[in-house]
Amino acid sequence: MKTKLTELLNIKYPIMQGGMAWVSDYNLAAAVSNAGGLGIIAAGNAPVEYVREQIQNAKKMTDKPFGVNIMLMSPFVNEIVDLVVEEKVPVVTTGAGNPGQFVEKFKSAGIKLIPVVPSVALAKRMEKIGVDAVIAEGLESGGHIGELTTMALLAQVVKAVNIPVIAAGGIAIGSQVTAALLMGACGVQMGTVFLASNECNIHEQYKQLIVSARDTSTAVTGNSTGLRVRGIKNKLTKKILDMEAQGLSAEEIEEFTVGSLRKAVKEGNKDEGSFMAGQIAGIVDEVKSVKDIIETIMKEAGEAYINGKNYFEE
Repeated sequence: MKTKLTELLNIKYPIMQGGMAWVSDYNLAAAVSNAGGLGIIAAGNAPVEYVREQIQNAKKMTDKPFGVNIMLMSPFVNEIVDLVVEEKVPVVTTGAGNPGQFVEKFKSAGIKLIPVVPSVALAKRMEKIGVDAVIAEGLESGGHIGELTTMALLAQVVKAVNIPVIAAGGIAIGSQVTAALLMGACGVQMGTVFLASNECNIHEQYKQLIVSARDTSTAVTGNSTGLRVRGIKNKLTKKILDMEAQGLSAEEIEEFTVGSLRKAVKEGNKDEGSFMAGQIAGIVDEVKSVKDIIETIMKEAGEAYINGKNYFEE
């Protein structure tokens, strides 16, 4: 399938893997890239030595393009930027900030820069500073979210900018890929569906929570503080929501949740872990290889397109 995204990134399928902190390591990224998508290593708040090791290990496992997600609020952001330039990583996605100060450095190194945006205003700002594409991520996604749904956000961002737009948030099956492309997106970014993959190095309990999830299994915390996060409902989300109802500050809540993502990813702690996941978790019903996931999605996408075409022709 050829789209602006496959041409821009030199990949087979218009699929990007989300940069999920503590989750998106070189093993998952390489598997996605080898399967025809674009794998992403999440730098998160990790120091440069860790990210360097991740990049170099990914290069050993794949000769296909892959990227690094840089959280711009990281205390190591400048060192990480220099590292991806030094290592000649072909693609960088960004979140939690404005990458404007790094645009020229990335362009000079031939690196494609693709920020995640939750609004039309930010998408237009990113276009002005010269990024290569934007990821329009709706509130259906797991982890930190904005205020607009994927369908509403995607339609408006596509209309507002002239650069390629990637759809993200609550996408896990082929018909959704086709729908995004028909709406003007050049591809999709997915995260939750890859949590339930053999190559994803998260605790088995995390994977089982995804597989057993229903459509109503996620909750959003942080509505009162502006730091909105979607994850699987458990005792931790209930406690956070109770703290918000009591009027506790963002700082107090953040202090309470320190280490909760590690407890989910590494320990599988059902009660105290922050199991970030999107609303589409309810449709993921088994753990499969990354290759099977991507090939199934692309087969479904093709079938959805053909069925839709036949419907309108009739």
